[in-house]
Amino acid sequence: MIFDPGDFEGTRFGGFMNSVILPRPIAFVTTVDAAGRVNAAPFSWFVALSSRPPRLGISISLRDGGPKDTLRNLRATGELVVNVVTEAMAAQIVQASGDWPPDVDELKLTGLTAVASDLVRPPRVAESPVNLECRFEREIELGESTLVVAGIVRAHARDDVLTNGRVDAAKLRPLARLGGDGYAGLGALMRLPRPKVERATRQDHSG
Repeated sequence: MIFDPGDFEGTRFGGFMNSVILPRPIAFVTTVDAAGRVNAAPFSWFVALSSRPPRLGISISLRDGGPKDTLRNLRATGELVVNVVTEAMAAQIVQASGDWPPDVDELKLTGLTAVASDLVRPPRVAESPVNLECRFEREIELGESTLVVAGIVRAHARDDVLTNGRVDAAKLRPLARLGGDGYAGLGALMRLPRPKVERATRQDHSG
């Protein structure tokens, strides 16, 4: 079967993409508005962009033709926290994903715990074992979506998810997003070392 994006109405091709580009990590993003009200929302169109300097990207689609609360808050205050989602947080994250009005604090709604961040105003989520404090750097318009680029200014990781000073996926138990209403746990792990290939010595052909 051949799928042509032009044959799909509205955002329906996005559903096809969601069923193919998977599993996707979930960024549970906390922000505050100009009045200091907390918003928390999950995004699975989320990716690491660079490590030097550390940058991540989150794609935020429009809602009813306008920006979602997260994007509006970023434009107003310029700060966010990306909280890593675990399998144990699944039900609360799904509840937080509803189209709640701006005056609803999704952390209180879901029973999650807000704790103060070190360098940014939005709170971290205590139940999340890894939190990335970030500053909003730029946005790139992509049709009906906006790619947000943010720089990581501080990371927090609970000791119980670390092995030899690095986050251990088997201990973290991250939750992944699939298509539709599908989610997945980590499942079986595979460790496949990369081949060691010696770089060819460059020949000096000068002179």
